[in-house]
Amino acid sequence: MSKSKYSSKRRKRQPGLSKILSTPLLLVLGGIVLVAGASFAIWKSGQPATPKGSIEVSGSPSLKVDRELVDLGDVPLDQTVSVSFQLTNVGDETLRFTDKPFIEVAEGC
Repeated sequence: MSKSKYSSKRRKRQPGLSKILSTPLLLVLGGIVLVAGASFAIWKSGQPATPKGSIEVSGSPSLKVDRELVDLGDVPLDQTVSVSFQLTNVGDETLRFTDKPFIEVAEGC
């Protein structure tokens, strides 16, 4: 009997070097990216916030609103309306809200 070109016993294929190194290498690179991102976030949080507006009050925080009154006219019942306000801290200290902001809706004004 002649032996065929291919043996009936198959060899188990050994994983290549690239497959062996790829998983640990990806884990190491992922860890480096994670540590770098966390370091940047910690460094950035320690930086003082740059003021968006000009300083008008010194020694304390001060809130400035771009408009104090909005007239929406007659709004039918069950119709949704939306209004935006630009709030800016014009003081030289950090502005912190300790309570929920209070909004007053005046009817018929």
